[in-house]
Amino acid sequence: MAHSVKNEWIGFFRDIGYAKAALLGQGMEGVVYKLDADLVGKVWHSRQLETLRPLRDFYAELAGQRLSFNTPEIVAMHDKDGVAVTVERHLTGQPLRDKLDSGEISVPAALDATVSVVAALRGTTAGAAARGMAVLDEARPLWEGCETWPAALAGLVQRRAERFADVLRRSVTEFDRKLDSVLSLLHSLPDVEPQFVHGDICPENILVDSSGAPTALLDWGFVTTAGDNAFEASCAAGFFDMYGPDARSVDDTLVRRFADELGHPVELQLLYRAAYAIAGANSYGADGADGHFMWCAAALNRDDVTERLLTAAV
Repeated sequence: MAHSVKNEWIGFFRDIGYAKAALLGQGMEGVVYKLDADLVGKVWHSRQLETLRPLRDFYAELAGQRLSFNTPEIVAMHDKDGVAVTVERHLTGQPLRDKLDSGEISVPAALDATVSVVAALRGTTAGAAARGMAVLDEARPLWEGCETWPAALAGLVQRRAERFADVLRRSVTEFDRKLDSVLSLLHSLPDVEPQFVHGDICPENILVDSSGAPTALLDWGFVTTAGDNAFEASCAAGFFDMYGPDARSVDDTLVRRFADELGHPVELQLLYRAAYAIAGANSYGADGADGHFMWCAAALNRDDVTERLLTAAV
């Protein structure tokens, strides 16, 4: 972002009453400015105000869960020449990833923090605002026209497969059989009382204090919805270390911990991993040329996932 554009937004925030506004950082969704000790301003890259209102309502519903860590809250919304701007509560703490990479926090302690965040969300009860959230690049709410979580997730998998099947077939062995199995297994799942699902729990999105205890969970909205905490657990296990040399070992460790400590069966987590991989593979590009697509394709080709889909009883 050019220096003049930064100054333009600093001027905007100062004009609406935040005299000490200053650039804080830039992420995938927008540019963030520190407004005062308690508030930040976010200038969104592509979202419009009407698409942010469901997120605002979701944050308010989430705040009512009284979690042990903080979550975002939108306190004001503005439109400046067609650009959406939000004023949000400042979330304190440092990214778990930074603490982990610097050696300030060990891998076991970081795994503990991840498990504690997923466990906290298991104790939530999602309501209408969570059901009203759209995921990935879809405009419609995930739950639209659905009464149950399995039906909502199966619908997403089906829609994404219809869009991207050709590129998935080039990278995933027996893709069509695996897709049919995922859909059949999802439809056979019993309904659950939905919890809040973040959908992208990873060390980058967990803020912690000096001891490694989670202080906040940020960057909701990618696959944020009402759903099964076992889906959350499966994604978190895979996302902790997606590309490192120990990625599979850490993944397996977390899957087992979520099974042992939270009661999420390994077989269910593997099904949810396959469902996410099909739905999320083309999140960053339709051509399958990016790292996230390759990670998703590799997940669908894993021996344990393949066995779950092609040899386990449906």
